[in-house]
Amino acid sequence: MSNAVKAMNLAVAFILELAMLAAFAWWGFHTGDSTIVRTLLGIGVPVFVAVIWGIFMAPNSSRRLKGAAYVALKIVLFGLAVAALVAVGQATLGIILGVVFLVNTVLLYAWR
Repeated sequence: MSNAVKAMNLAVAFILELAMLAAFAWWGFHTGDSTIVRTLLGIGVPVFVAVIWGIFMAPNSSRRLKGAAYVALKIVLFGLAVAALVAVGQATLGIILGVVFLVNTVLLYAWR
């Protein structure tokens, strides 16, 4: 496969990570009984997930997970993002996120 296609798949992986954070924000801003709770969830959950990603998933992290643990955490985080979209009535977007994540991840591992 050409390097340009592989680079494009890496770019899609980054966009997926941003979409995952956006899904958590969307869920947070639509959950809770008050504006304060919605704001805390809408900002706090994506920040929490970004910190987890930075510690355990980032390429330059000294604590980066390897192998099955890495894949498992990645699946859990994206699965929760899909569930978050479904929970706010955006099942179609959730399915799209899940399918693109699955295809992207399979290609990332196939092309390594």
